[in-house]
Amino acid sequence: MDFIDVKYINLISSRLPKFKKVKPHLYNFRCPICGDSQKQKNKARGYLYRVKNNTNYKCHNCGISISFNSFLKDLDPETHKEYVFEKFKDGKSGKNFQTENPEDIFKKLDTSKPTFKKKIVIDLPDAFSVDQSKRYLMDRAIFSGTYFYAENFQEFVNSIKPGSFDNPKFGEKRIVIPLVRNNKLIGVQGRALSSNPIKYLTIMLDDDAPKVFGLDTIDKKLPVYVVEGPFDSTFINNSVALCGSDGEVSDLEGSDKVFVYDNEPRNKEIVARIERCIERGERVVIWPSNIRDKDINDMVLSGHKVQEIVESNTYSGLQAKLKFTTWKKI
Repeated sequence: MDFIDVKYINLISSRLPKFKKVKPHLYNFRCPICGDSQKQKNKARGYLYRVKNNTNYKCHNCGISISFNSFLKDLDPETHKEYVFEKFKDGKSGKNFQTENPEDIFKKLDTSKPTFKKKIVIDLPDAFSVDQSKRYLMDRAIFSGTYFYAENFQEFVNSIKPGSFDNPKFGEKRIVIPLVRNNKLIGVQGRALSSNPIKYLTIMLDDDAPKVFGLDTIDKKLPVYVVEGPFDSTFINNSVALCGSDGEVSDLEGSDKVFVYDNEPRNKEIVARIERCIERGERVVIWPSNIRDKDINDMVLSGHKVQEIVESNTYSGLQAKLKFTTWKKI
């Protein structure tokens, strides 16, 4: 975190509810993107923090994790222009200033309005009935599942949780992934179909519910695989997905859990999570050295038999520590 980042954090601090400096290079406030907890106005789960020489933003409510550059661009485009100018003038550039290539836009087809377990009516078309979302899913070898399509994600979220979004930036097309627990809709995750750098947005209808996808479909008597994203869970039997890296799995207490993290030995957060799992005595998948793909979906697209790989590379205890030490060096 350099002096320019600190300068602009201070400039916008008055616009961030419950803003406070926790310690050098760590700032806390209510998330301006998801609005944070609607029940408890004193909860502040948004953080700006240093990662090497850069500054990142993370919300422990909606799960958003983006660079400060993207955060500022969303919060105040005019101030962001000044920030970028100062950065480049000072010779700072790099990945935080790159923009993603926009995805193809496809024609919308005739839609239906499926219901969910008779408890909740999701007044949206099935994602497989709309060309754009269907193409996105099928390009990733996802041919089934309970996913919906929102033409305007902001309007949809505000219809099920009023006041969630004021920012029109989120009035965009997203695949909607329902989070269900005990036949009740507890939240939704939206996957952007545009070039929005905030690829995933998680909105909880119940602030106390776990941010976990798939709780309604698993058999707790069998091994339960805990993966990182809902789409990854499509390819693993009896699995749930953490909708945000800080999702907790208290609902799975007593179950035989196997944690399956992305194959990124250079990612410090993932390395730390695997290490914590091993220290807790949990079972965890350590990817073999011949697998170069970063996540389960990429492995499937590369032709790997992921279920077999996961089952044959699950470890715990001392064996997990030894395999983990080797994996980190790849």
